[in-house]
Amino acid sequence: MPVPEGSDDAPTAPPVLAFFDIDNTLMRGASLFHIGTAAWRRGFVTGRDVARFLWHQVRFTAVGENPRHQASARAGALRMVEGRTEQDLIELANDTYEHSIHLRLIPDTVALAHEHRDKGHEVWLLSATPQVMAEVIAERLGLTGGVGTQAEIVDGVYTGELVDSLMHGQRKADRAAELAAARGAPLVDCWAYSDSRNDLPLLQLTGNRVVVNPDAALERHATAEGWPILTAKPASVRAARRRIRREGRTVATEPQQPTP
Repeated sequence: MPVPEGSDDAPTAPPVLAFFDIDNTLMRGASLFHIGTAAWRRGFVTGRDVARFLWHQVRFTAVGENPRHQASARAGALRMVEGRTEQDLIELANDTYEHSIHLRLIPDTVALAHEHRDKGHEVWLLSATPQVMAEVIAERLGLTGGVGTQAEIVDGVYTGELVDSLMHGQRKADRAAELAAARGAPLVDCWAYSDSRNDLPLLQLTGNRVVVNPDAALERHATAEGWPILTAKPASVRAARRRIRREGRTVATEPQQPTP
């Protein structure tokens, strides 16, 4: 027997999740460098530490991510937070956003994230950046939530160790799958955006993937697979937004509490 329209027992369409990388996808460059600069202003790190962050930024912008540079950046970030309180890091993340990150956001990619939000999709940031930074960016942009690399906290103080592995590569794809499963979102309906070959596991996980200003290896893969490639050209951005409107299923559900 058909369920009357508007009935409390009417079936609800499953949610759609859109996953966005941060560095070189949502913003230009590496967020960790800007966190390091803000930490230096607060006396958390030395000028030498900031110089290392700068070198990582230059290499990242020039050639994309690689494991050696990531390991170095991770070690520096963990040294930076060791002994700091949760409140210290919240203030640092907000300082970083206000002084640096909001100036380096890529408007076209942010517009795509908001296009998904307007379709009723959950929009999640997935990044190797620290958890608190991912949360602050998501909150400032009005997105569902952010998931980053989680450093260990004991009695409200960071120990300088990781809770799990870096939120990167396969780990990022696994976390996206967990979020989708927890919400009953079919992966075939979900979307993923990234610039890096390291995010191939995430891009291959979802039914809709878009590469944004890709590194050379990801561009070759995307071209071979026929995946959409988003560049800074206005026509490319317009095409991406039209695709969301045309192919993204509209969802009308009650808002859910973010659970990173």
